[in-house]
Amino acid sequence: MYTQFFGNYLLSNGYVTKEQLFSAMQREATQHMKLGTLAMHAGYMNASQVDETVIQQTHQDRKFGELAVELGYLTDDQVLSLLKQQNPAYLSLGQVLLDDGILTNSDFEIIMNDYSSKNGIQGLDAITEMPEAIHNLLNSFFQKSDTSVSHNGYMFVELLFNDFLRFIGDDFTPMNVKEVKGAPINCCVKQEVHGDYSINTYISMDQPTAIAFASRYVHEQFSEYDEYVQASLEDFLNLQNGLFIVNVSNDSSTELTLGVPEHVDTTELSFEKKTLQFEILYPFGTIYFYMELIKSNE
Repeated sequence: MYTQFFGNYLLSNGYVTKEQLFSAMQREATQHMKLGTLAMHAGYMNASQVDETVIQQTHQDRKFGELAVELGYLTDDQVLSLLKQQNPAYLSLGQVLLDDGILTNSDFEIIMNDYSSKNGIQGLDAITEMPEAIHNLLNSFFQKSDTSVSHNGYMFVELLFNDFLRFIGDDFTPMNVKEVKGAPINCCVKQEVHGDYSINTYISMDQPTAIAFASRYVHEQFSEYDEYVQASLEDFLNLQNGLFIVNVSNDSSTELTLGVPEHVDTTELSFEKKTLQFEILYPFGTIYFYMELIKSNE
């Protein structure tokens, strides 16, 4: 989940605008990683050394790796290692922003170090993400918007992000969470969770986004918004909430039940209780998830 929150970090700290982030996300999958970026990430070179090597490239037709070795910044073995390694996904996002001139090498070096140190991350490309690091990321996510959640609410949100990652794709960025009283909607599905911890959940998006979302979810290409696309939204919401009530039961022996997912026909939602809005940005569009707290005995 490091990569997903990296985009949020860039946005929250003013390094990019939402438009710049969305544009970069749309192009990052096809981005060619540059050796200098990889060398900074690996800790082999700093930003000034990368900049100096690039300057040297403008004076002679040489590869970056060759010049970096000649300048004493890299060894031949380090160059080979960088060329063979599997790159963490967040680097592709950074590379687009570097190529667009939105970030400099110095900016990116500072950003990588600051992001990892603030969140207690030892290597952003770690295959197994440490629970305490995930905890730090989520805490920071809520603190940015001065929003708090209960133990069950925290569990719900962590599961939500994991389900987006596992079932829709890892190429998303969550915008800052905020409390809302209402919201305009287009394609929207609702499901209620009943019991000692009761919430109303909603997932909403425009039609093109819903079609792309459903296509990813069921691994089948849809071309129009129909009952199959709507059923996919209902199934995802039911899956998320179903896993949540199982987790709550395992965690505290509290038994919750689910209502039937239902399509919302209005064009505006109005909430009576505290409701959090989660805005999830994918390259294919924006997904809005609403969590209305009805009752909590925590």
